[in-house]
Amino acid sequence: MTDSNFWEVGASGCRYSREYILDTLEKRYENPTEEIWETKDFHCLEIAPENYLLTYTLIQGERMTRRSTICRKSELSWKIVYHQGTVV
Repeated sequence: MTDSNFWEVGASGCRYSREYILDTLEKRYENPTEEIWETKDFHCLEIAPENYLLTYTLIQGERMTRRSTICRKSELSWKIVYHQGTVV
């Protein structure tokens, strides 16, 4: 689901590569934990032809972040190009 050029700025302010994110997700699936997440305030805006900005709020316990994801429609599917989380 991620573009080969995908990158992320985490809520910490650190920049993460696609490879780092995929490795991290793989490790999380090896040792799953039950977490309750709440999402709300979704908004989607076309920022260029076939390119969309999705924004939403994520609540994880006491931590609230605003999330932004840029998605691009390719010939076969949607791909995530960029993602960012900012602590509120």
